[in-house]
Amino acid sequence: MRFLIDMNLSPSWVPFLQNAGFEAAHWSAVGAADASDRTLMQWAAAHDHVVVTNDLDFSTILAATQRRKPSVIQIRADLLTPVAIGSAVLRAIAQTERELAEGALVSIDPDRARVRILPLGS
Repeated sequence: MRFLIDMNLSPSWVPFLQNAGFEAAHWSAVGAADASDRTLMQWAAAHDHVVVTNDLDFSTILAATQRRKPSVIQIRADLLTPVAIGSAVLRAIAQTERELAEGALVSIDPDRARVRILPLGS
């Protein structure tokens, strides 16, 4: 599975996910820092990456476009570092791997993960 880390998260997520056996890239390494969320989503879909973000706008984009890809992981926590919530993210990825591969929105907080299958609102 390949992950694209949004600009609102630290690039430290890249080596964290790579050490867990995943491919990962930070948006700053593949796109313009001022690119729109829609541009990031289009890139992720075209390159088969799951978007990892803290931005709630991505669920709005998924609902508006009714697309099945890309999948999105939204981290909902006060501390957004791999040290603080990384283990919860890895657990959620393991538990939702099939759904993420097919198209899902996974919201993760320190206590639980919630999954919504794409397209949203269908």
